This record gives sequence, C-alpha cells and structure tokens, in this order.
Amino acid sequence: MGTSHPTSPDLESVHPNDSATEPQKLDAGALFVLKSKGSWVHCGYHLTTSIVAPALLSLPFAFASLGWVAGVISLIAGASVTFYSYNLLSIVLEHHAQLGHRQLRFRDMANDIFGPGWGRYYIGPVQFLVCFGAVVGSTLLGGQTMKSMYLISNPHGTAKLYEFVVIFGVFMLVLAQIPSFHSLRHINLISLILCLAYSACSTAGAIYAGHSNRAPKKDYSLLGDQQHRVFGAFNAISIIATTYGNGIIPEIQATAAAPVTGKMFKGLCLCYTVVVMTFFSVSISGYWAFGNQAQGTILSNFIVDGTTLVPKWFLMMTNIFTLLQLSAVSVVYLQPTNELLEGLFADPNKKQYSPRNVTPRFISRSLSVATATLIASMLPFFGDINAVIGAFGFLPLDFVVPSVFYNITFRPSKQSAIFWVNTAIAVVFSLFSIAGSISAVRQIVLDANNYKLFANV
Repeated sequence: MGTSHPTSPDLESVHPNDSATEPQKLDAGALFVLKSKGSWVHCGYHLTTSIVAPALLSLPFAFASLGWVAGVISLIAGASVTFYSYNLLSIVLEHHAQLGHRQLRFRDMANDIFGPGWGRYYIGPVQFLVCFGAVVGSTLLGGQTMKSMYLISNPHGTAKLYEFVVIFGVFMLVLAQIPSFHSLRHINLISLILCLAYSACSTAGAIYAGHSNRAPKKDYSLLGDQQHRVFGAFNAISIIATTYGNGIIPEIQATAAAPVTGKMFKGLCLCYTVVVMTFFSVSISGYWAFGNQAQGTILSNFIVDGTTLVPKWFLMMTNIFTLLQLSAVSVVYLQPTNELLEGLFADPNKKQYSPRNVTPRFISRSLSVATATLIASMLPFFGDINAVIGAFGFLPLDFVVPSVFYNITFRPSKQSAIFWVNTAIAVVFSLFSIAGSISAVRQIVLDANNYKLFANV
C-alpha cells in the first residue's frame, strides 16, 4: 500500500497558500445528505449522539466479566484510544482538505490513502454493516424498551415484542425522511440532553437500589471456570470498545463548513466531556450496586421478581428518556445508508426537493427502515449477531484504521514515538478484534438453542 493522490470531491474553499484546484463534481449523496454547513458545536452534537447511546447501559454487565481493576482500566483505555484515534482521522481529513481535496466519506479516505478498491471492497461494506447493524440494534432495543414500559404499567399484558418493534419502526420511518445529516443538529442537541438525563437517572437508581434491602448481595468475584472467564473478558472488552464505537467520523466532519481546521477537535472535546460524565458514572454505580449479577442493561436490574427496586414513575421516566434518544441514534446511523441510496437513485442535476428526487428518496429510505424493522422483529437475539459485527467492524474502523491512515499519510519517522504508538494501537486492537469476533461467535453457538424467529423475549 502507498499514498496516492486524493481524488475525493472538493467542498472546501482552497486556503490562500494552497494551489488552486478544479472543484470536482459531487454525486447526489454528497450533495444532498452530507451538506457542509455546520459549526464545531454541531459536530459535537452529532458525535455525542453517535457515541453516547443507550449501549452505555450495558457497561456494568461488562464490568461483571472483568472486575473492578480491569473494568476501570478498560474504560479509561477505551476513552483515551478512541479520542486519540478520532483526532488522527480528523487530522488526516484536514490535511487533505488543505490540499484542496476534501474527503467526505470513510470510503473516500480508503480509496485515496490505501488505493483504489479499498473503499468499495473493504471499508465501505464494513462501515455499512456496522451502521445498518446499529440501526437494527437500536430498533430492537427501542421495541424492548417500549415493552418494558408496557409491562411496568400492565404486568400481565400479552402484547408481543415484535409489535413494539414495529411501532418504533413506524416512528423511525418518519424521522428517516429528514433530508440531510446537518438537519439533525437540533435533534442531536436534544439527544445530548437526553443521554445526560437517563445516565443521571440510571446512576441515581443504582445508588438507590444498592441501598435497598431487596438488592442482590454485592459479590464482585468473577463467575465460571477459567475458559468461561477468558471468553467473558474478551466479550466484555468488545462491549466496551463497541460502546465507544463511532464508524462515521468522516461523515460527521463532512457536515462542518469550511474551513474545517480545529472544528472536529472542539467537537470531540464536547463529546468526551459527556462521555466521561455518563460512561463512568453508570458503569461504576451499576457494578457497585449489582456486582456480578449485573444484567445486559442496568435497567433490567431495577426489576426483581416482578417488583421494582426504584419507584415505578422513576423507572418509566428513565425508559422514556432512553427510548427518545434511541430514535436519534437510529437516524444518525441511517445517514451512511441514506447517502449511499441518494447517490444511487437521486439526480444531482435536479433540485433536492424536486419530484424527481423526493420520490426515490422517500421510497428508498422507507424500504431501508422497513428492512431494519423486519430484521429486528424476526431476530430478537440480534444483539449476539451485533456483537460479531461490532468486533469485526467497530474495532478495525475506530481503533486500527485511523493509526494506519495517519502513518501512511504523514510517514512519521520510525524513530518517532507517534509511529510506534500508532503501530502498537493497530496491532493490539487487531488482535482484540480477532479475539472478540471468536468470543462473539462462541456466544452465538451457545445461545443457538434458544433462538426462535419472532420470539417474545
């Protein structure tokens, strides 16, 4: 692999010291979906929604397989490495923008830096699997959250999980029609507030439940035999890494107006302020309260034998905050799919809201949401499948590829610290990706006997 000259579309005014370049023609996906109009604050909103999502409520469960020391170290390492890696991606993007060739998509970066074919046959498909998998997973979790609220208010209700998944999918069908990524900035501001709200509620609820007489006995020992503990640890690391995952850094940076220099760093600082406030409070309080009995999501621990450890109104409120933010997360991760569909079916020579473009946009986006809803309804065990996608996709895209991109683009000296730090990150997290994928596949095999289409779980 060698450094090739960037060939991505140019949406940025060339800096005075840059040589003039002929703007390249944009396809409809870049022109209509990835509009470059936002500020660094808007980038911060998008980043926060894509990273600080309800998946963070699974962090106490990850701690249960790692223990206090390994859990806290993994959480700190995940925050440090992803903040560093996302900044590397941003720096590479800024470098190419200053050369007059602004890269708008992950696959643009791969084609320009790795060479032709890498975007189409590796980065593009992996990113699509990760993002569409996140949409399916969010839709399933939305249905599960609605069902949980239903059972809290009506413990003997007979409504099925897939019915709630469909209801959530219909809501998503409406949100999916929002035309561009930049158009989500106000929704993502609300999303930021919501993630702070349900994280605060989860933390307060864990502390309250931890002092309850009905709370399980606090036991922080690791369960199972040696083999179970090893695979459990790799699975937990994959959960933490996936929780920090993003997969759409170039697309988020593409929403920033020119010049982009420094905007993404400010957005990341805003995002990671929220990350520290939410990830650490939820994981530590949840593990403290429930120990090795922590369930897949901390909210499940608030219900014991049909009774709640926290006031019902409080649990309902927390679920509502979670449900609303899930809709924002889903629509953010729909953007790469929307961009791809727009590029295939829209005409960049026509106006964005012309009948020629509105009709295929509505049909294609509706079909993509319907497909995600159908998969979520059919496969309520999709979380196991998503774990494989996360280990195979999020880990390479967010931990490995940024370091490689930087080293190829800037060619730091092999005697420099940054070269070896980047190389170490790429190697270590490649190994974690392999181990996490094996662990996730093993979990699917173990759970296979419990799988049933349209199961009411």
